[in-house]
Amino acid sequence: MKKVPEITLLFWVMKICATTLGETAGDLLAQTLNVGYAVSSLLLIGIFGITLIAQLKAKKYIPVLYWSVILATSTAGTTMSDYMDRTLGLGYATGSSILVTILVIILAVWYRREGTLSVTDIKTTRPELFYWTAILFSNTLGTALGDFLADDSGLGFGGGALLIGSLIGRVILCHYFTEISSVILFWIAFVLTRPFGATFGDLLTKSTEKGGLGFGTQGSSLILFGILVGLILYTSSQKKKQYMA
Repeated sequence: MKKVPEITLLFWVMKICATTLGETAGDLLAQTLNVGYAVSSLLLIGIFGITLIAQLKAKKYIPVLYWSVILATSTAGTTMSDYMDRTLGLGYATGSSILVTILVIILAVWYRREGTLSVTDIKTTRPELFYWTAILFSNTLGTALGDFLADDSGLGFGGGALLIGSLIGRVILCHYFTEISSVILFWIAFVLTRPFGATFGDLLTKSTEKGGLGFGTQGSSLILFGILVGLILYTSSQKKKQYMA
């Protein structure tokens, strides 16, 4: 049985919500609660490991479990990226370059071993491990790209979100009006939704003096968590109805 959800509009809405929550929750832990990037990364990688083991042991797609792993990769990706770029002093551009290289290597090895990068029919452990490893580093890369656009490029949080949003729109147009591989477009969109979540998360949390909306990490995280839980409950109920039918 398939271990991953269908790639629909609802999937992308939930992905953006989860990655935005990952940004705000990661900042809440590392900055607001002053845990620090290194300790936060170790803690969140541990949570990712626990949820991943549960996901790998599952025999089918379970919405709450799948999206827990997505959220764990997004939150861990936030603190991992910030640790590289800020604590280690690599900077957003260098950090992004390193993460792009790692992601390309993961996808290349995955393709060489499996002969495909398709995510629509993952049923066995090895491709699923490649899948989650690629997701972890794509979410980490997305944080670095989002911070680069918001801080170093001069676009600001709103400008960065608009730019990434327009690129996602182009990917959607390519999906419907070109013959570009849907697998390639999927991974481009998957990477882009993370910096969109990063810039949008910063837009929500940062003060109005810094160009944000001033909701703070706590308020933003609670709102996004409530939305994500509601969407997970909805998808779970729809899945149950399909099973009963």
